[in-house]
Amino acid sequence: MRKRPYPRILAPPGGSFFLFGLRGTGKSTWARSVLPGAHRVDLLDEAEFHALLSDPGQLGAELAALPRGAWVVIDEVQRLPGLLNEVHRAMEERRQKFALLGSSARKLKTAGTNLLAGRAVHRTMFPLLPEELGKDFDLDQLLRWGAIAVIWASPDRTSALDAYARMYLQEEIRAEALVRNLPAFARFLGVAALLHGQVINTAGLARDAATARTTIHGYLEILEDTLVARRLPAFEARLRVRERRHPKLYLTDPGLVRALKKVRGPLSDEEKGPLFEGWVLGLLSAYAAERELADEISYWAPAESTRLEVDFLLRRGREFLALEVKHRAHLPAGATRGLDAVADLAGVRRRILVYTGTRRMKTETGVEIWPVATFLEALRTNQLWP
Repeated sequence: MRKRPYPRILAPPGGSFFLFGLRGTGKSTWARSVLPGAHRVDLLDEAEFHALLSDPGQLGAELAALPRGAWVVIDEVQRLPGLLNEVHRAMEERRQKFALLGSSARKLKTAGTNLLAGRAVHRTMFPLLPEELGKDFDLDQLLRWGAIAVIWASPDRTSALDAYARMYLQEEIRAEALVRNLPAFARFLGVAALLHGQVINTAGLARDAATARTTIHGYLEILEDTLVARRLPAFEARLRVRERRHPKLYLTDPGLVRALKKVRGPLSDEEKGPLFEGWVLGLLSAYAAERELADEISYWAPAESTRLEVDFLLRRGREFLALEVKHRAHLPAGATRGLDAVADLAGVRRRILVYTGTRRMKTETGVEIWPVATFLEALRTNQLWP
């Protein structure tokens, strides 16, 4: 296994910033590499945590001893949101700069916390990207175990994934007191993993999880706030055609999907499509955040048809790029029906189907068919848009 951390595409902002991401994605490792001389406060260190819990003013005294303009990294800042008052004061009085790392923004948002009045930008650390993995990138391995850095680096990825899923429940949810009924939330997680890549039916989800519908709404928010999942909205046309309004649910990492479903062993054929689709959404989200790939990402499905759909519709300004993904080496007849239909949407500049075959092609209707390698190179070189 690789001993050195992979280089990340995330560029450090010039000033103070929040950096959120799933636990184990490499936030602390990245911060050590880009801010090697920064003063560090680690709230996962229980001694340090309890000392600051009993006396938050201790941080102020610690910061006062640092030079003016010094960088400070606070790890797992969501554990003690009240520390942000001292951070704010240090930013104002001593022009110190802060990297505030966390696995969840939920407690910061819900506790009336001082979020530094816009003085710190918000960034996200995503699971490892193919560009970052370089020669170590392997699609089948990635879909099987995911790309969370701590899992990818483990000599026993299956055991590491199982432990990671337990850690999420025990450390993230129980320790942060985000839910009152942990067994109900655990049931919900298993059902949510089964719905990866599907349109959310809240009533059905509540029934399958044996939980109240209002509770399910709260659980979905927790998944998003802890960056375990995201809801992909349906594109809403502002002109003539009504679109579906129900979002789709995607977990952030394919390995996490399998762990929460308690699936081990090689990938089954039925798993590959949804896992591939969710992984591509993660790539699009990462490059939208870091390389301004898109202003918005949605899926397209006209309400008058139950059989037409395009996986992803990227918007940049008034222009759109339609993207369909299929984990197939050979495409069946009708594979581009959705992309053919979306051509009528005003502003569509390009329509691409990404598949696991090796030949690059173009249909008579103008749909470009790309192998995965072509797609990844277009993302890396910022050539996805025409």
